Amino acid sequence: MSLFDGRRLPAGILALDAERLRAGYYSDQYFNNCAAILSKLAEEGYGYAGRHPEVAEELTRGAEVGDLEVEMQFFNRRAPVTVAAGVDEALAILGAAAARPERLEVEAVDDGELLHPWEPALRVRGRYRDFAILETPCLGALTRGTRVATNVYETQVAARGKPLLFFPARFDLHTTQARDGYAYRLGVERYNLDHAGSARPLVSTHAQAAWWGGRGGGTVAHAYILAFLGDTAEAMLHFARLMPPEVPRVALVDTHNDCVRDSLRTARAMFERHRELLAEGDAEGAERYRLFAVRPDTAGEMRDVSVPPLGDPMLDCGVNPRLVWAMRSALDEEGERVAVPEDERELARAWFRGVKILVTGGFTAERIALFERLGVPIDMYGVGSALLRGPSTDFTADVVRVKLGGDWLDLAKAGRGRRDHPARRKVRLP
Repeated sequence: MSLFDGRRLPAGILALDAERLRAGYYSDQYFNNCAAILSKLAEEGYGYAGRHPEVAEELTRGAEVGDLEVEMQFFNRRAPVTVAAGVDEALAILGAAAARPERLEVEAVDDGELLHPWEPALRVRGRYRDFAILETPCLGALTRGTRVATNVYETQVAARGKPLLFFPARFDLHTTQARDGYAYRLGVERYNLDHAGSARPLVSTHAQAAWWGGRGGGTVAHAYILAFLGDTAEAMLHFARLMPPEVPRVALVDTHNDCVRDSLRTARAMFERHRELLAEGDAEGAERYRLFAVRPDTAGEMRDVSVPPLGDPMLDCGVNPRLVWAMRSALDEEGERVAVPEDERELARAWFRGVKILVTGGFTAERIALFERLGVPIDMYGVGSALLRGPSTDFTADVVRVKLGGDWLDLAKAGRGRRDHPARRKVRLP
């Protein structure tokens, strides 16, 4: 089922280096060698003079090897299922750089389709030497895109549909951000489709949203807080005053390794300014000082001072369940403790209980699944480099049939063979 009503990415948005793709600059050299030899054989008019142990000689004798038409399929074997991504990019590569793209017959699934092991995302029929050198970049587009989309999908499942912020930009080349952000969106939307979810894609850079017309979002870094000499509350008051109201006010609260204290200090300061503006009749201004969330980002080798030691780093260090529970309890209780007139008590309760907890710092799908099983009161997860790694999602391309005497003959490497996918459809190359 198409996530985008059968619409594919416009080839122009990909900014392909078509000239060097056509020249084999991005191709493994052995593909360039193959194409060069086959082209030379075609020039020479070579007819097949070998002998296949299983194919009748009358079918193979004199076959024009240089102009041989083949059927090639592109697939991966990651179990149990992957989310296809990079299909549109591979199609654009074929359209921009194949020798005779108009003569290729291409079938493909849509980006966002589910793939089981061995099911082809892409099938190409045509003269092999016309597209041989494009195997490398097509496989690369499919592998990276599908790996990221699948990692996101599995992590979104682990998070049970809670918002999943895409934070890996700093862990790879900036040139990968657009395709990675697109793959992230595919993973989120595939989750929504399969699980009746409503998760929104949330990325940290504009580049990550470039292929789907979104925008990056974010709040503050530790360096910003240190520019205020470590005063998180003061830093967030100025953030709230100066940043547009639609930017969520999220306080980073682990700078001093005391997440409970910094959460409460920041929340109290924001709440007090919120109340002052409400008292002045400025409801719109008061909303600028609504603290959307607090974010612990404690390093995995550190124990927050609010977490009593048990002697086990897995239980004591990093952003762990006990730290999150301590933060949630402290915020909820602050609504009861904060000094306000009794007629404002309900306002205080709702305000402090409404502060969400966004966690970051080494989260993976497995770790998120554990936190969810334990019922840890987390509202949002930010995940970084784990979304770029994950199990092998390497794509492979196999010739599975060749055309001899006008008929297609099954012919593949041992252990491989022609496969199909129910959602595969014919494609016109861009």
